[in-house]
Amino acid sequence: MSDLTFPKPFVLDRTRSAAAQVLEFLRENIVNLTLQPATPLDRQELARQFDLSQTPIRDALLRLEEEGLVDIYPQRATVVRRIDVKSARRAHFLRQAIELEVVRALAASPSAELASRLAAILSQQANALECFDFPRFVWADQTFHRMMYEAAGVEPLWDVTRRLSGNLNRLRHLHVPMPGKAANVIIEHQRILDAVANGDLLEAEHAVRSHLTGTLNHLDEIREQYSDFLLED
Repeated sequence: MSDLTFPKPFVLDRTRSAAAQVLEFLRENIVNLTLQPATPLDRQELARQFDLSQTPIRDALLRLEEEGLVDIYPQRATVVRRIDVKSARRAHFLRQAIELEVVRALAASPSAELASRLAAILSQQANALECFDFPRFVWADQTFHRMMYEAAGVEPLWDVTRRLSGNLNRLRHLHVPMPGKAANVIIEHQRILDAVANGDLLEAEHAVRSHLTGTLNHLDEIREQYSDFLLED
């Protein structure tokens, strides 16, 4: 097996857990589809490539299996799992439930400072779209939502939803480059921003529901192009 190629190299911070860093690194590269479904992940080769022992690699792979992102076949192989549509639907259910409460809280106490910060992120996202820089576009998308969790005082829940949303986020990475999707995300973010800034609870709820169901509502289109990537048992 040759070295896997990543957009950014793995750089170890020796003040933090090696296993946690490997987990974060591999999760990010699975979610952004650098590591596509069916990609083999050889423990020995990863340990050599990352200049680590096999123990943190093993621990990270076990966590990724728990998150539904890899399949481990003992004594045989570990491979990146196909995108589990059922898992994506469960993650959507959880995230929608949380974000409806988030925007209710924010709309109940409008903040001009928050509106300004969200608008700045939205401007960065629009710029990324103009440059067809989809990784930066997705980063801005995630930052927009995380900022709302933080403002609502529930930022730890962002980490919870992120860990449970690997399959949903992989679907979104497939969907964002499709014609019209990214532009629509910006429109939906603006709608959420305006509703929160104006204290319009009902509109904020409608905007979040519409935004978060976008990818699953277009599952047929994703399936048509990427059927080999999906697991729908």
